[in-house]
Amino acid sequence: MGCAISGPTAKAEFGERTTEDDDAAAAACPSEDQILMIKDSWKVIRDDIAKVGIIMFVRLFETHPECKDVFFLFRDVEDLERLRTSRELRAHGLRVMSFIEKSVARLDQLERLEALALELGKSHYHYNAPPKYYSYVQAEFICAVQPILKERWTSELEEAWKTMFQFVTSLMKQGYQEESDRQRLLALSPKDRPDKKNTAL
Repeated sequence: MGCAISGPTAKAEFGERTTEDDDAAAAACPSEDQILMIKDSWKVIRDDIAKVGIIMFVRLFETHPECKDVFFLFRDVEDLERLRTSRELRAHGLRVMSFIEKSVARLDQLERLEALALELGKSHYHYNAPPKYYSYVQAEFICAVQPILKERWTSELEEAWKTMFQFVTSLMKQGYQEESDRQRLLALSPKDRPDKKNTAL
């Protein structure tokens, strides 16, 4: 049941946000050729999005069982094969695939894609889904779509999808961090909060 993922991103974990992260996010934007490859392959993947979503999450729970802790409904499920027929997992897989579909559609409209990914990162803060899990989903998505795309799958297409995922997940991480900072600030008592009126002093 193994899947060969080339490159270090399959197991990458995110550290604290730095200027280099911002530069990496900008550099990770897919090229025009990559966007065309992604959009073309999505036309095939789209026909099997429910199947891909389920495969992706069952594999995620196999390879990273700690990810189940984020999902209240699946936290105590030991029989991963039973998840393949779970309506709840199918629904969640479809939500994730819908986000990927929106991301693909907005590759030509980066401002809209950035807003979408930032918002999703903020909501993942409230789901208690830390950024280190985002790259795991990328790896399992790639494993799930390879058999569907068959001979259409190439190293160039893999690199294009990885580039898109890295771009989107860097924005999600930024959104997660912004929400984390906002919540930390809200938790401070009013006298401990920075006074914006006096910042010019």
